[in-house]
Amino acid sequence: MHIPDGFVDGKTAIAAATLSAAGLALALRRVQRELPARRIPLLGLAAAFLFAAQMVNFPVAGGTSGHLMGGVLVAALLGPSAAVVVLATVLLVQCLLFGDGGVSALGSNLFDMGILGAGGGFLVYRAVASRLRGLRGKVAALAFSSWCSVVFAAIGCAGQLAWSNTVAFATGFPVMTTVHMLVGLGEGAISALVFLAIHRVRPDLTSGEERATRSGGFGLGLLAVLGIAVFVAPFASPLPDALEATAHKLGFATKVISPVVPAAAQDYHLPGIRSATVATALAAVLGSLVVFGLAMLLGKVLVAEPRNRSAKEPPC
Repeated sequence: MHIPDGFVDGKTAIAAATLSAAGLALALRRVQRELPARRIPLLGLAAAFLFAAQMVNFPVAGGTSGHLMGGVLVAALLGPSAAVVVLATVLLVQCLLFGDGGVSALGSNLFDMGILGAGGGFLVYRAVASRLRGLRGKVAALAFSSWCSVVFAAIGCAGQLAWSNTVAFATGFPVMTTVHMLVGLGEGAISALVFLAIHRVRPDLTSGEERATRSGGFGLGLLAVLGIAVFVAPFASPLPDALEATAHKLGFATKVISPVVPAAAQDYHLPGIRSATVATALAAVLGSLVVFGLAMLLGKVLVAEPRNRSAKEPPC
C-alpha cells in the first residue's frame, strides 16, 4: 500500500506530512519516556523484521497481492509509539534507498500505515483483548485488530486519493476496502503466527511482564530475519499489490510520475548484479541491516541507559 509520487497532490501531501510529523513527534517522545533501555535491540529487530516481511508479497484473489504491514504486531509487543517509530524507519529506508513509495507521499504512507494502521489497530486490539482471556484471547484479538489495521489504512488511502482528485471516494473506497479486506486476512494470520512464535521464545514480551531471564531469542530473531531476506523475499508473488491493481482497474495508474528523489537501488534491484534473485536477496539483506542499525541508533539516542545496572535488567 505504498503510495508512489503522483497519486496525491500538494495540499494532501502537506496535510498528511504535517499530521504524520505530529504523530511521529509524539511517538518519539513517548518512546523516550517509556521504552526500557534493555528493549532497544528489540526496536531494531522489529524494524528489520518488518522490512524483510514487507518484501514478501502473498497472492490474494483477483490477480493481486498483499504484504504484511505489521504495525499492530509491533504495537502489541513494544507499544503503539514504538510501532509508529519502527514503521517510520522502515518507510524512510524503503522510500529513499529502494524507491518503494514516493518521497512526496512519505507522510501519506506513514499516516495510513503508522497512524491509522498501527495506532487505530492497537486501539482495537486493546479493546478486544481486555474482553478475552488467556493466550488464545490475545491471539484472536491480534488477528482481528491486524485485519482492521489494513482496512483502516485502505480507507485513509482512499480518502487521500479522493482529496487529491485522483479518484472519487465513492469509486475508490469500495474497491480499496474490498481488496484490502482480503489482504487483511493474510495480515491477521501472519501476525498471529509470529506472535505465537515469539511467545515460545520470549513469553515475557507477549504477556507484558518483565522477567529477569536470559534468552537467545534476539540472536535467533535476527537470524530468522536474514533467512526471510535471503530465502523468501526473492520468491515473493510478482502480482501487483492491491493499490497498484486498484490504480490500473480505476484508470489512475498513469498519474505515477518519476521519483522526486532517485533511489540508489530502485525496485530492490542492486545495480551491477545480473541475477534478479540474487539482487533481490542482497537488497533485502541490505535493507534489513540498514533499518536495524537506524532503529538501534534512534533508540540509543532517545533512551538513556540506566545509571545503575542491576541483575534484574538482563540483555534482550
